[in-house]
Amino acid sequence: MKSKIAVDSIALLSPLTGIGRYAYEISKRLKDSDEFELFFYYGFFSKKIFTSGGYAKIKSSVSKSSLLKRAAKKALVFYTKNFFKKEFDLYWQPNYIPDPVVRSKKCVVSVHDFSFILNPSWHPKERIEYFEKNFFKNIKRADRIITGSNYSKEEIKKFIGVKDDMIDVIYHGVDHSVYRPYEREVLKNFAKKLKLPKKFFLFVGSVEPRKNLSYLLKSYIDLPNGLKKEYKLLIVGFKGWENERIKALIDKERENIVYMGYLSDLELAFVYNLAFAFIYPSLYEGFGIPPLEAMACKTPVIVSNRASLPEVCSKAALYADVDKEEDLREKILDIVENEALREDLKKRGFKRAKEFSWDKSAKRHMEVFRRELS
Repeated sequence: MKSKIAVDSIALLSPLTGIGRYAYEISKRLKDSDEFELFFYYGFFSKKIFTSGGYAKIKSSVSKSSLLKRAAKKALVFYTKNFFKKEFDLYWQPNYIPDPVVRSKKCVVSVHDFSFILNPSWHPKERIEYFEKNFFKNIKRADRIITGSNYSKEEIKKFIGVKDDMIDVIYHGVDHSVYRPYEREVLKNFAKKLKLPKKFFLFVGSVEPRKNLSYLLKSYIDLPNGLKKEYKLLIVGFKGWENERIKALIDKERENIVYMGYLSDLELAFVYNLAFAFIYPSLYEGFGIPPLEAMACKTPVIVSNRASLPEVCSKAALYADVDKEEDLREKILDIVENEALREDLKKRGFKRAKEFSWDKSAKRHMEVFRRELS
């Protein structure tokens, strides 16, 4: 008989970045397993994996009104509590806080980082209030905790106080069927269609404080005018929040900075391929998927020297000290002027990215679930 597993899938209803991407990639592989029967929890239970379409449109319209949002959540909780009495063999929460309405014999929770404690200003007020009210109270339910890096494991031990052997470090993955080198003609046609600059630096990520985009923009703006004319800066990602300062900096250099917004996975892979270099100056990551996606596309990578990024990128990236105002600008100049450095980073990065796959990550998750179920 298959073990019945509930997967909290609410993160899938937003466009797939970060935790949503992680939850989706693991969930679809779990669904294909012969030993587990999966039920996806969206406030209600389904055997289907939803993503940011269909049902998400309803969620989006409800979310526009905080009153409707609260009413809808209460109605779903009431329905689940009173009419859905099923108890699962295991409940996996990939997004920090297990929902008390989901009943299970065992509970596994993925905890990604502690930015909500270390830097609450990086998050909307509503999110911080939700975490303060629910995280520490509900994390006690976890029989095991999964996290994406040894860096985050040490933080979990510090902030939650659990023992070392209760935590499993499982690295995230890269979809190598999508993020890979593409034929030059395909890329040329794509660049022409989207009217992309001939040469550009690339940033991928939500426009929010922790991504440290203002530091990148200032470093880019300080580059020589001739270099900026030749190498544009392309920004891909959601507008996020608290981005008025970012908008002002972009407006200051509108001739050379291009904001693309959200792209599909394949479009993003093409853009990675076309980039002269990928730059990711994030202040804090529990893992950090975009640098590995860029590496898988044979694009040289510059990242910050913060949090888990040195663990994930190892010797395959160029590191910028984001505490030093000039350091990123100098690293950009290094990568422009030194062809041997670029080629070395491409080779190292491509090799490093091969070490990470969602299949490998999902297999490790299944091992954890199997161990808990036994």
